Amino acid sequence: MARLNVLLLVLVIACALGVVTSQHKARKLFVELQKEKDRAQQMDVEWGQLQLEQGTLAMPARVEKLANRLLQMQMPQPKQVRYIRLDSGMVTLQ
Repeated sequence: MARLNVLLLVLVIACALGVVTSQHKARKLFVELQKEKDRAQQMDVEWGQLQLEQGTLAMPARVEKLANRLLQMQMPQPKQVRYIRLDSGMVTLQ
């Protein structure tokens, strides 16, 4: 009978250690999950900021101003404009 009690005690201790170990792993994984959620939210905020910045940098007025100032580009005169019309695969200039 004493051997059975010792065996049962060892099994109970092993099960208790297994429960403690699994709870510890679960807590570590939960903390990791929370960190990743926070990181994903931070990346969403950064993505929104980058989209806003891209929209600001690509504004037509800003692009035209930079083209004029840095590249000395100008809008062409109406007589310098050529229109291309596509007729069934052929290109014609007007």
